Amino acid sequence: MNLTKNTRRAAVALTVPILLFTAACGSDDGKGASGGAVVKVEGKAGEKPKITVPKGAKPSDKAVTKTLIEGKGATVKKGDLVRLDFEAKSMKGQNLGGSWTPQPGSKPGGPRTQVVSEVTDQMTQQMLPPKVLSAVAGQKVGSRFEVEGTAKALIGAGLNPQAGIKPEDGLVWVVDVVGAKKVDKKAKAEGEQAETEDGLPEVTALDGKAAKIEVPKGEEAPKGLKEQVLIKGKGPEVKAGDGLIAQYTGVKWEDGKKFDSSWDHGGATAFQIGTGQVVQGWDKALVGKHVGDRVEIVIPPKLGYGASPQHELAKNTLVFSVDIVGTV
Repeated sequence: MNLTKNTRRAAVALTVPILLFTAACGSDDGKGASGGAVVKVEGKAGEKPKITVPKGAKPSDKAVTKTLIEGKGATVKKGDLVRLDFEAKSMKGQNLGGSWTPQPGSKPGGPRTQVVSEVTDQMTQQMLPPKVLSAVAGQKVGSRFEVEGTAKALIGAGLNPQAGIKPEDGLVWVVDVVGAKKVDKKAKAEGEQAETEDGLPEVTALDGKAAKIEVPKGEEAPKGLKEQVLIKGKGPEVKAGDGLIAQYTGVKWEDGKKFDSSWDHGGATAFQIGTGQVVQGWDKALVGKHVGDRVEIVIPPKLGYGASPQHELAKNTLVFSVDIVGTV
């Protein structure tokens, strides 16, 4: 199961006119070259960049990474969780998407839909190719950098043949490192757990394993969203737009069976919260909570997957135990 609306652990697609690369996309040498950039990028970090390609410019046949603005924050390392802004274009001027483009239904002035991901050279989400995502390592928080080159150099065998992009076409990603955090994959909420409110499932945390969640027998699933803070944390408040770092387990109310847990996939992971990248029940329940909280959430279908009739959980009420172990 995934908390996001599309594929598991992949951010909901931003405004991208084409699916540029497939899940088979890989990376051979990580960072790529360090010079030879041909495009011109203008603008301050934190603002939408202006990307200009000089007439007659030819893309490098190797990935080129160039730091445009050096930030003053911590240096990002491989394995860190990051929150990123980006803008992507082909060197022929085709828009390939970006986090500065308002999403349908988004509120003016509200938080942008950004990329929240682990820094890796593997395919983890479909907004940044591995060559671009791996180039975040070594950058500082607050930095802006670009990665450019031919589609073959940046995407390789993972290039979607239906995208209308040829292997020799030039592509460029401009990326702002908004935040980064090293996280303990085994982190969990600590403290005395409150008694569960009447009618809500019982949650028992287990060391290094998915939580045990017992749905009350004979109880009908609530029609609306239900939540309870089981452990009160002392960390900062979670705000819309944050990358929420969570340890979670989810079961179906109807039969009590587990459908997903972060513990089954390597431990704590991150999702952007409050921007429509996760199911509505998470956005509504977790914005305003605090780092260190353990929160039980009961989500009716209309705030879960009810709007996606083909989803295997479309008709289910979902029960989650969520430990908020950090933000990025």
